[in-house]
Amino acid sequence: MRLVNIGFGSTVNAARIVVILKPDSAPIRRRIQEAKEGRQLIDATYGRKIRAVLIMDSGHVVVSAIAPETIAARLSTEKGEELWTAEREC
Repeated sequence: MRLVNIGFGSTVNAARIVVILKPDSAPIRRRIQEAKEGRQLIDATYGRKIRAVLIMDSGHVVVSAIAPETIAARLSTEKGEELWTAEREC
């Protein structure tokens, strides 16, 4: 099991992360609210602004104060892979 730091000493199992999103859109904010109501929300922000939303394979939603790009970089660095960027698509 490989753990990835999502900020402030909190870690999640990297193999169980389905997607890492920004909380900017209404559907993502709605998903956070639904998870909160369904007791599936894990808040790892320690009172700070939500900058990343991690959807886990168990259906849990984890919110973090660390940017999605930073979490992705931590994941790819641990694997020894290159971080994908949108610039390579152009």
